[in-house]
Amino acid sequence: MVEEESAVIMGGKRTLDEISSNEEDNNDNATMRDGDGSPTSRDEIISSGNNININNDSDAMVLVGAGGLGCELLKDLAMSGVNDVHVIDLDQIDVTNLNRQFLFRQKDVGSSKAKVAAAFINERCPWMNVIAHHGMIQDKDPSFYAEFNVILSGLDNVEARRWLNATMVGLVKVDEDGDPTDPESIVPIIDGGTEGFSGQARVILPRITSCFECSLEAFPPQKSYPLCTIAETPRKPEHCIAYASILLWPKEFPDKKIDNDSPDDMKWVYDRALDRATKYNIDGVTYMLTMGVVKNIIPAVASTNAIVSAACVLEALKILTYCSQTLNSYMMYMGSEGVYSHTFVYERKEDCPVCSSKVRTVNVLPTMTLNELIQQLCDGEGDLRLKSPSLTSASKLLYMQKPPALESATRSNLDKPLKSLVMDGEEIAVTDPVLQHAHLSLAVRFKQIN
Repeated sequence: MVEEESAVIMGGKRTLDEISSNEEDNNDNATMRDGDGSPTSRDEIISSGNNININNDSDAMVLVGAGGLGCELLKDLAMSGVNDVHVIDLDQIDVTNLNRQFLFRQKDVGSSKAKVAAAFINERCPWMNVIAHHGMIQDKDPSFYAEFNVILSGLDNVEARRWLNATMVGLVKVDEDGDPTDPESIVPIIDGGTEGFSGQARVILPRITSCFECSLEAFPPQKSYPLCTIAETPRKPEHCIAYASILLWPKEFPDKKIDNDSPDDMKWVYDRALDRATKYNIDGVTYMLTMGVVKNIIPAVASTNAIVSAACVLEALKILTYCSQTLNSYMMYMGSEGVYSHTFVYERKEDCPVCSSKVRTVNVLPTMTLNELIQQLCDGEGDLRLKSPSLTSASKLLYMQKPPALESATRSNLDKPLKSLVMDGEEIAVTDPVLQHAHLSLAVRFKQIN
């Protein structure tokens, strides 16, 4: 007796009759058309279930960010058969997005990126179920993210990525030594980022591999301009734009915050910046540069987004299907040098404030005040870059940012020398919004004064 021929599709088997039947069904589906009327035959797209054995549990994945990289990621997920995707983004569509964020059209300007992207994919790809969430990622409770199998990040700023990283690390159940005790509590993060012709993709397994905070030093702090230069001696077009947005806007509109996505607000800033540039004989103020300075826009190249997106979605498929070993743990793409990329293991930082339980030692002068220590922790050039830290010792509250009553009660400690507040070698617990539920332990050591 001759066994029936079969075809192996990513770990599963289908008979040739079943394959033929599926192909006939696909051919009967005719074509789909997008908003521009261009046809796409469904059998040209990899629909879910027919080509890859994906974990189709509800809420399998959440995509954070629906911008240039996010559009590519969502498209790749749809064409890879990942049916259930949630997408979160706070931004609204600007006309300058249309040259590379291909899920949006002219009619969508001013609308929510997350909602428009989800609607486009759901209409174009009927096998998809994309659910949109318009708002900040911080608006969601950590339990929301714990429900997913993978977090796919296409965020365009460091602070949001730090928050997401700290949140996912905080969800891992650990023992006294900080080692994971429940594998089910580990939700992988696949983080992608691009800038010009360069990009990176990395896989973060919270509490196992290095986390985003471990590599914070690799990300330069956001560019800022001295106020004295902006106000008195502007030399660059960026100085004129910063003057209009930082100094003039609050004077003209004291009760209104500038809306980075409002064409009217951007036009106002551009006109005032142009006037100041003319006064100081400075060339180069353009509307595009104005948006770049005000929004801190990262240069974007569509092909870089496509390459990094493909790498990220490939890693997501590996995790969802267990079909191969995941990236360990960092891939760099250097497009300006040619089609060149390399991978390496980004080592965990022993004293990482998020994923390590190790106590940091800080050596300070006995005369250093508590306020000076806080400023050091918040230094934008440092390796911690905290935002609003609160500090406590084993015996007392040193300084609390919130609630207002505690802030008022501990404010007097700010100008006191550390030596009057803690003993040499005593540990201080530091909490900060960027660390989420983690806390940083500092052992204060006083330097000897000769």
